[in-house]
Amino acid sequence: MQLNLVLVEPRIAMNTGNIARTCAATGAALHIVRPMGFEPDDAKLKRAGLDYWHMLNLTYYDDMDDFFARTSASGGSSYFYYTTKALHTHSDVVYPDNAYLVFGREDLGLPEALLFANPKSCVRIPMIGGARSLNLSNAVAIAAYETLRQWGYPELTSQGRLCEYDWNSHIWPE
Repeated sequence: MQLNLVLVEPRIAMNTGNIARTCAATGAALHIVRPMGFEPDDAKLKRAGLDYWHMLNLTYYDDMDDFFARTSASGGSSYFYYTTKALHTHSDVVYPDNAYLVFGREDLGLPEALLFANPKSCVRIPMIGGARSLNLSNAVAIAAYETLRQWGYPELTSQGRLCEYDWNSHIWPE
């Protein structure tokens, strides 16, 4: 199963670095649509992504036209547009293999023309009234893990190990 996380014109290097780390830890591909509000070698971007850069499947696009031309050419692509303006909840959608979860700029979101042209593909993460939006890196993580949960967390490790103890060496009370 392939999950694709798409950032359209990201403005904040640290958000993008955090999202890159989420992609590396989940096996999701990261797609960045230019222009960006920072340079790819920004120190804040690298610091937020820590030492996960070698694990990242990253593709850059010149603009939205380039993104759609290159990603729809393979066929079978499904796009889901994350926005506070959507009519549907993100957890009510079934995400197919090769889904593209698309997120807009931190300050503007996605273009309303794109949203209006794709009402059934627009999804929202619920929030209380009056809250403008979630932080972009938090929203991407919520969306990624909802998709992976639906897929049964393919290829992800679901159990951890203690450093100084062994879970199996203890008899746990019923």
